[in-house]
Amino acid sequence: MQRRPLRGIRVLDLTNVLAGPYCSYQLMLFGAEVVKVEVPGSGDLARNLGPDAELNRAGLGASFLAQNAGKKSIELNLKDAAQRALFEDLVRGADVLLENYRAGVLKRLGFGWDRLRQLNGRLVYCAISGFGQSGPLSQAPAYDQIIQGLSGMMSVTGTEDTAPLRVGFPVSDTVGGLMAALSISSALVGRERSGEGCFLDLSMLEASISAMGWVVSNYVISGIPPEPMGRENATAAPSGTFFAADGPLNIAANRQEQFATLCGLVGRPELMTDPRFADREDRKRHRAELNDELNRALRLRSAQEWETELSAAGVPAARILTVPQALRSEQLAHRGFFTEIGFPGEPGRTLRTSGNGVLVDGEPLRPTSAPPRLGEHNDEAAELVRRWRDTGIPSPTRPIPDQVSLSRTERD
Repeated sequence: MQRRPLRGIRVLDLTNVLAGPYCSYQLMLFGAEVVKVEVPGSGDLARNLGPDAELNRAGLGASFLAQNAGKKSIELNLKDAAQRALFEDLVRGADVLLENYRAGVLKRLGFGWDRLRQLNGRLVYCAISGFGQSGPLSQAPAYDQIIQGLSGMMSVTGTEDTAPLRVGFPVSDTVGGLMAALSISSALVGRERSGEGCFLDLSMLEASISAMGWVVSNYVISGIPPEPMGRENATAAPSGTFFAADGPLNIAANRQEQFATLCGLVGRPELMTDPRFADREDRKRHRAELNDELNRALRLRSAQEWETELSAAGVPAARILTVPQALRSEQLAHRGFFTEIGFPGEPGRTLRTSGNGVLVDGEPLRPTSAPPRLGEHNDEAAELVRRWRDTGIPSPTRPIPDQVSLSRTERD
C-alpha cells in the first residue's frame, strides 16, 4: 500500500464548485478521508456544471467529476434538528472542517468557530471566501472572474490593445484551493505540537494577489506599475513567443550565455555584437526589433526542430500546445499523471482523472474510488460517526443511536 502523508486524517467538506472541492481533492490524494456534506436533493452546484448536458441532468457534471473522485457523499440539512445532531457527531470525530460559504453563513446556521471548538478542540476549521471573514467586502458575492478583476490580474493579461482579459481557466479558484490545502496541512502539523486546532480564514482575493508574485512586488518595491505584455516576458528579452515555420514556440533566453547560444544556433551570430542588443536592458528596450530578427531565422524550420535543438543546447524552448496536445504528452504518461477509475453507477465505464504532479516515494498520487453520487453514503453515516469516534482522540460525545439512516426513502 502506498504511503500517503495524510492517511487517517478525516475531512468534513461542505464546499461547492471549485476552490473548496479542489482543496479537498488535494487532501484526498495525499490520503485524507473526505466526506462531502451536501444539501439534500441538489448537492454540490458543480454537479450541474459542464459541457455535457446529459451528465449535468444526472448530477454528475464534468466539473464535479473532475474534483471529487475518492470522496464520500452524505446529505444533511443543517436546519433539521436530527440531522444537525448527526453533523455535530461528525464534527466531534473530524480533523478538518472545510467550507466556502459566503462569510458568516455557517455561523448563522449555529456552527461558528466558538461552537465548533466546543465540539472538538482539535478541529482545524478552514473557511474559504472571496474576501475573507472580515472587512468591507466580506459580504459581497464573489466568483473567480470577480476576483481576477479585483486583484489586478486581468489588467496585466493580454496586450495594450486587448487587456483586460480573463485568464483562460479559473486561476483564482485554483490558487485559493491550493492555499487552503497548504494552510490545512500546516495547521495539522501545528496541532501535533500544540494539541489544539485553529480557525483558518482564507481570502481568495489575497491568495490571488500573493500568487501574482513579481507583478505585485515590482510595484510595491520599485513603484513601477505593471503593464500587459501579451506573449512577452517583461523581465528579459528575447523571452516570449516566437514563430517557426509551422507555428508558435516559446523561447526564454534570459541569460547572456543563452542569448549567445540562441544567436549561434539560428545562424545570426552578428546579433550578439549589435549595440541594440548588447545586454539585458538594451534587449528589453529594443525587444520588437530583436524579435523581428529572430523570427526571420526561426521561420526556416519547424517548432519541433527548434524545441529539440535549443533545449539540448541549454536554451529553454518549447512548442505552444493546445490543451488536447498537452494532455497527450509523453511526459505526463511517463509519470502516471492520469488514472482510469470506474464511472459512478455505470459498471464497465471508466473515468479519466488527474493527479497533482506529486510523486510520493516514486509513486503518483491517485484517487481510489469514483466520484460519489449524491447521497451515495447516506446509509453509512452512523458507521462513520462510530468509526471516527473510536479511532479519534477521546472527547465527550453523546451516545450514538443504533440506527441512524439518511436513506433516500426517508429523505424523500
